[in-house]
Amino acid sequence: MAQESPVLTCLVEVGHALAAGESRSSFPKALQILGVSFEALSGAITLAEEEQGSQRIVASLGLSRQVVERARYKAGEGITGRVVKSGKAVVVPRVSQEPLFLDRTGILRQQRKRAELSFFCVPIFLDGRAEGSLSLAVPYRADRDFDGDTKLLQIAASMLGLSVKVARLVASDRERLLDENRQLRLELRERYELRNLVGNSHPMQRVYELVAQAAPANTTVLILGESGTGKELVAHAIHYNSPRAERPFIKVSCGALPENLIESELFGYEPGAFTDARRQKQGRFELAHGGTLFLDEVGELSPATQVKLLRVLQEREFERLGGVTPVKVDVRLIAATNRNLESAVQEGRFREDLFYRLNVFEIFLPPLRERQADILLLADHFVEKYAGSHGKDVRRISTSAIDMMVAYHWPGNVRELENCMERAVLVCEGGVIHAHHLPPTLQTAELSGTASATSLAEAMAAFEKDLLQDALKSARGNRARAARFLQTTERILNYKVQKHGLEPERFRGGGSG
Repeated sequence: MAQESPVLTCLVEVGHALAAGESRSSFPKALQILGVSFEALSGAITLAEEEQGSQRIVASLGLSRQVVERARYKAGEGITGRVVKSGKAVVVPRVSQEPLFLDRTGILRQQRKRAELSFFCVPIFLDGRAEGSLSLAVPYRADRDFDGDTKLLQIAASMLGLSVKVARLVASDRERLLDENRQLRLELRERYELRNLVGNSHPMQRVYELVAQAAPANTTVLILGESGTGKELVAHAIHYNSPRAERPFIKVSCGALPENLIESELFGYEPGAFTDARRQKQGRFELAHGGTLFLDEVGELSPATQVKLLRVLQEREFERLGGVTPVKVDVRLIAATNRNLESAVQEGRFREDLFYRLNVFEIFLPPLRERQADILLLADHFVEKYAGSHGKDVRRISTSAIDMMVAYHWPGNVRELENCMERAVLVCEGGVIHAHHLPPTLQTAELSGTASATSLAEAMAAFEKDLLQDALKSARGNRARAARFLQTTERILNYKVQKHGLEPERFRGGGSG
């Protein structure tokens, strides 16, 4: 080991081995590289056991499985225990002359009738503390550079320690992410429990009954309702109250994706399927395997995509774009639309066989105007939600604001109500939302105090009088010209002038500009 090149080559190879995988799989390879470089007869890498605190062998060279499983080293016990306890390297030039060498691996007994052995043991540090050891038993040579070889093993031990640290950080992050994932899934389940859906009206009670019936099964569900009624919320509730709750919930908005992309999004593609397809991509069906796929706005699917979707529902398999190998999936499908699919079937815009495949279990969500009893419950829920997220102390809604909301027809349904409540919370200065905090679209003339006090006949008469005055002014009092402006006869004009008590002579001195 006197030459520098073999030393550097050894360290480079050890580095490559450690970088190639996790410590559990890379340590044996690294130890094998060191063993070849040192011509070692045996070797071991030990790390501290978290529970007992003793050292156990995690990688070995030239040792039987029984020896590896049995060997343990307590702190301060033998050379290995002393190295870990002191944090200092120990070199035994002649093992046969060292009483501290316990020979728990049996290598000395195997060599006693043959050549003498030398033993190297260096500590492995983690965060400045010795947590393990690297040891090699090599043939004794009087001309061996013990100091140089020790330094080489110390460098290798530093690399091993760094690898262990990285592996533990990765494991810690993985465990943290798994905990976060479990927590998020638990929160989602709690969030989408039926008891957390807002609404006590009779139509919503029927919806709750249907969701409770559909959730435990694997049946395909079709959710119908106007835009903004909460179809996605119901789809979540079905999934997170089903046996598939721990599996993925994948959503596809069919109306938001261009026709030339929807198939690749649903079914994925193979390399070379089209110009930019450089590698394989899994589609949403594959990503949802074992879980639920929610197809929102399913009525927007093109005829070609409808054919492929029908096959997946029938055969539970499909081919990726550009592929020929069938991909089998276990997916529960929930579809939603605000369109009348029965009319679309009659008009030839939606496949009849696909409609019957989707419409196995139908849930209809009523528009908000048909569940007025829920408006105040929903409004209070959104006020509490956005007051918390925006840090506002808004506690209630005034009677005038409630009357205004109940009188409104809510074409945007629950989504529009939610947006209105968020805006009201933002513009509210005190703890009460009043009528003037609501958007102008809700400000009816009656509730805002701007309702007209005149009758329809009076309003029309006033409008007619204004038109006559404008025409006479433009014609400078000339009745014939004024009649032409209004596209009527002079006789009718004279009648209207007398009816409203107008004096055309007054306009002769004026002008139109």
